[in-house]
Amino acid sequence: DGYFEQVVSQCRFSSKDLQGIEFIHSYVFNKAEYIRFNSTVGKYVGYTELGVKNAEAWNKGPELAGELGELERFCKHNAPIDYSA
Repeated sequence: DGYFEQVVSQCRFSSKDLQGIEFIHSYVFNKAEYIRFNSTVGKYVGYTELGVKNAEAWNKGPELAGELGELERFCKHNAPIDYSA
């Protein structure tokens, strides 16, 4: 019993040239995703009432600037390591 909170960062790519690479940062509460940043969309999107409210605030604040750099810093930097494994 209790609550379940999860934050997941993913890099999705299907080729070594990294043209279609996508960074996704999801927030989940009790197995329901309530907000997500997607580098392809370029902003946060909310899926619940709380998620929509947070997305509106985070898209106007420093949170968005931090996420925008993650595609380069996290995904593209680590992709060669993933392909070599």
